[in-house]
Amino acid sequence: MEGILYALIPMLAWGSIGFASNKIGGTANQQTFGMTLGALFFASIVFVVVRPTMDWTLLLFGILGGMLWSLGQNGQFHAMKYMGVSVANPLSSGAQLLFGSLIGVFIFGEWTRPIQFILGFIALAFLLSGIYFSSKRDEEISQTEGQLTEFSKGIRALTYSTIGYLSYAILFNNIMKFDALSVVFPMSIGMVLGAMLLMRFQISFAPVVLKNSFVGILWGIGNIFMLLAAKTAGLAIAFSFSQLGMIISIIGGILFLGETKTKKEVKWTIIGILCFVVGAVLLGVVKAQ
Repeated sequence: MEGILYALIPMLAWGSIGFASNKIGGTANQQTFGMTLGALFFASIVFVVVRPTMDWTLLLFGILGGMLWSLGQNGQFHAMKYMGVSVANPLSSGAQLLFGSLIGVFIFGEWTRPIQFILGFIALAFLLSGIYFSSKRDEEISQTEGQLTEFSKGIRALTYSTIGYLSYAILFNNIMKFDALSVVFPMSIGMVLGAMLLMRFQISFAPVVLKNSFVGILWGIGNIFMLLAAKTAGLAIAFSFSQLGMIISIIGGILFLGETKTKKEVKWTIIGILCFVVGAVLLGVVKAQ
């Protein structure tokens, strides 16, 4: 029970990032930079408390992973501007789960037993259904050319966002496999450098940037409780619950950002959420096999 309670924290913390940052405001670059500053502050405290052993491999690959993460987060913030938080976040999470699982299976051979393939592909089918219903729009509502263009821009932003997120996840989970508490500090340095690079080093510490640093602390809190959940309840439960933060994003986007949906879209969104829940839980079961 304690592990499940721990697992709820990253779900709430990471699921709140999108609508919290958009409620604060700022451009996607400002949001990314502010968030990484908060993450660096949090990681510095963790480094002082834990005092992990540091070497050049950990430092260099940690920084590289952080830069890849910044690319992923920046693309997600851009997609939120174009598509809304309640649409962009579930699409982003679903794409990461879907393509991350496929890469794990076909490149790294993570599934070896028949039951894993059966449950795994059923899970992927649910994830595909979740992606479809979460992004489905009411055709009875006229779509202007401008709205369609914005949606297309959002898809492009999610494409490079997913590439960034998956690259960082594969680097840390499948190639280097660093201790999470050890890598969080060099990773946060890379996150800040990546954000600065995306801003072309036109750095600004405007109030909106500093306010967004609190979102970075949310990210750090989610990381710590993810570790606690994995330790007490197992990685499968921690993984499944953390990926369900998209539900918080959808609800937050509608309630706190005023994103509107027609009755049909609300129905499709609920179906999409249910599909995501089933898919994520099944993937957690597959990982536990």
